[in-house]
Amino acid sequence: MATLAKIFARKLRSSMVKTLTIFCVWQLASLSGFGALPQTIVFDQPVSTHAFTLKEINPDLPADWSAYDFLVVEYRATSSQRFELGLQTGDKLISKRIHPFPNVWVRASIPLRFYREPLGNAADLAATVNQPRNSYWINIEGGGNGATTNVTGLSFVMRYPTGSPKLEIRSVKLSKTDPGDDVLEGKPLIDEFGQYTHVEWPGKAHSEDDLKKAWSAEATALAKNPSLPDRDKYGGFASTQAKATGFFRVEQINGVWWFVDPDGHYFYSTGVNVLGTTSMTRVGAGRGDLAGREDYFAKIPTAAPAPRGGGFGGGGGGPQASFYTANLQMRYGADFMAAWATLTSQRLGAWGLNTAYTNGVNNALGPDGQKRAYVANVRVGQGGPSVMGMPDVYSDSFEQQVDTTIERSVSASKDDPWLIGYFIGNEPPWPGRESEFVDYVLKGEATGMQKKFQETLAKGDSPQIRQQLVLDAFEHYLAVINTALKKHDPNHLNLGIRFGGTPPDYVVKLAKNFDVYTLNKYRYEPPADLIANVHKLTGLPVLIGEFHIGVPDRGMAPGLVQAMNQAERGVAYSYYVEHAAAHPEVIGTHWFEWIDEPVSGRSDGENYNIGWIDVTDQPYTELVNAAKITHARLLDIHSGKIPPTDRKAKTSDIGTAAEANQLGLPAIQ
Repeated sequence: MATLAKIFARKLRSSMVKTLTIFCVWQLASLSGFGALPQTIVFDQPVSTHAFTLKEINPDLPADWSAYDFLVVEYRATSSQRFELGLQTGDKLISKRIHPFPNVWVRASIPLRFYREPLGNAADLAATVNQPRNSYWINIEGGGNGATTNVTGLSFVMRYPTGSPKLEIRSVKLSKTDPGDDVLEGKPLIDEFGQYTHVEWPGKAHSEDDLKKAWSAEATALAKNPSLPDRDKYGGFASTQAKATGFFRVEQINGVWWFVDPDGHYFYSTGVNVLGTTSMTRVGAGRGDLAGREDYFAKIPTAAPAPRGGGFGGGGGGPQASFYTANLQMRYGADFMAAWATLTSQRLGAWGLNTAYTNGVNNALGPDGQKRAYVANVRVGQGGPSVMGMPDVYSDSFEQQVDTTIERSVSASKDDPWLIGYFIGNEPPWPGRESEFVDYVLKGEATGMQKKFQETLAKGDSPQIRQQLVLDAFEHYLAVINTALKKHDPNHLNLGIRFGGTPPDYVVKLAKNFDVYTLNKYRYEPPADLIANVHKLTGLPVLIGEFHIGVPDRGMAPGLVQAMNQAERGVAYSYYVEHAAAHPEVIGTHWFEWIDEPVSGRSDGENYNIGWIDVTDQPYTELVNAAKITHARLLDIHSGKIPPTDRKAKTSDIGTAAEANQLGLPAIQ
């Protein structure tokens, strides 16, 4: 940020363009629609920056953009790697992350409110920071916000670009109304199998016969290598022994924390999130200004009934479809769920993934001999008014609602030995934003929480008072849930809230009554200081509930942590998991997620290439092979007998970030 501000300052003091190293100069279209010929920006430095003053771009552009609501850009990117589009406003740079579809001309109508306004009121971090659009999607997490009354320039930045991506820009305008996002040249974007049409890669399916051959080859390989050695039926280490209780528990043994499985064997949880038969994407018009986009798809799968979370469905974002489900139906027929569950369990066992985030669906559908340990979640207070994911905890009915919800949620699983435990929440977005939280409560509908806040603030208002109001509410929220969970299921672990980002110590301390502290941490290596601090504050073992590494590949974005290619993604997995296991406080790592996100985006637009399998139900062999080697080493690493790997993954072909927080704007993660 500071570097870009200095660049603009220098350029404003001098009319000599040559004082800034850039790879192109392009003209910005005027408000009347005057267009420039396409010009090309090349991103080929570790932090590749292209900055322009408005005078250089077009002297007729106004500095005051307050009368306009949209910045409308026509561009073509050669890569799906994100770039930062910044507005220089005086001495302040406001930037947001644009995630493009590659190799097509698009019109991106970017709401300027994303630059002007702070983060809003949503249930979790992802819903707060990801914003879906039609021809791209935007992440507003970092980069700040502020007035657009004195715009002096624009910038385009890509960090650790892979393959020297290019960005062609042929028009930029301001608009008072939304002209709409669209793909101007290059439809359809998605083929009949759900793959991106404008990129090729090894193993891409071009016919149903291609898929059948690939599926058959994998089935043969799985049959030859059904599981890793030294594993009991739950996925614990068969050569170890502690007290067996018939259910999963945690214990610190010789200074090292472990899960202990029902048979009393040490268990280090290598898990994966979101195992299921659907991967939904919007195919028509959605809420607000999300217009229809049926012509983005070569063929939209026909809706078909499918039980227990499989198949297709609608949603608040408009009509949706799941290409992954359609491919399963092609593979197995309409009644595909049992075959999917069997294959999924076989894959988990063979690859050394011993924990499934499925709420037990695959166990219920598959054969008894293919059951896998799993984690589940219980969600409470989602039906009534809530602020930043927290329900009205002072409602007269809150405690009874929690008790009823949890009793119903755990009734089928409370005696299941395959269940490890329950998560009770996910990535609350309010830590560090307590004053905003209070504002939303006060401005919202009448609730018990609003009344409580009003009564307290009538006696005095300060940031400290507001912070304590939110912490008291959160503490009450946790106490009610923890009590009900222990009451209705004393057999299984309370895995707590999957905290995102880095919550302040005053929030972490309130998690003491969990059995496990769970944190989601997207980095190349879990931060040692954070893990040590959490353990010091809570005394609990630590489970990493989410992490991933992705690649700007196959038309998809690379995720929150980037590797150069699929082989390096496998290297990155080994480095993260082994370095996590080297911490005696850590008892597992769970990858997000099982299937690549849809190329055309999930409900919030996110389209990360982060799966163990792709949309055509084919595994990423580079990731799988690296994981099998790492999983075979975990007992010795976690016991302190051998060190973790020192081989770090390459971020790109022109540089490697020391840590993932160098890959983008200052952000929550």
